[in-house]
Amino acid sequence: MSASRRIVAWAGVSLDGHTSGPGGPDHDTWLHEAAMHPQTAEYFEGIWRGADTILLGRTNYEGFYSVWPGITRDESTDSRTRELGRWLDATEKIVVSRTLTEAPWENSRIARDLATEVKTLREGPGRDVLVSNSASVIGELLRLDLIDDLRLFVVPVLVGGGLRLFPDGVDARFTTAGVTALANGVIGLHFTRP
Repeated sequence: MSASRRIVAWAGVSLDGHTSGPGGPDHDTWLHEAAMHPQTAEYFEGIWRGADTILLGRTNYEGFYSVWPGITRDESTDSRTRELGRWLDATEKIVVSRTLTEAPWENSRIARDLATEVKTLREGPGRDVLVSNSASVIGELLRLDLIDDLRLFVVPVLVGGGLRLFPDGVDARFTTAGVTALANGVIGLHFTRP
């Protein structure tokens, strides 16, 4: 794949392959605690600082928009998290949805066709395009063979069900580019396309 911009997928996942447990995002303390740990946040910062566009599914877009502006403006929030929030506000956000009619978060727009949007983004100028924890978008990009880098933080828990990150029927090959031991048994994995 020769492209001027890379599509980088970033997600947290349980040992049994779920990005959200059976109770849904409101009950995913295992994921939130791992993601907000300072060492994981520092690891993620090394990823998001290389991107100037975020690609999200509708559910993650709405979830991010419901919490991040408040986190960013809360003076008790640590400086790294506030910096991420400012970056999220300022960065171009593309929400992939067939049903959403408006995208009120600043610097946001809606895309209806994922494949067309990603092909256009890859051919245009800019830095990495980051797909942040949107399982449906990551799954479809894997089916379309459009992910250049796959970045995971694996949390050592079994959640027993919920939203799987990787859909059945996808055949994709990656090369291991890095493994990082993070706090509390969490492992950062970096895969690239051969």
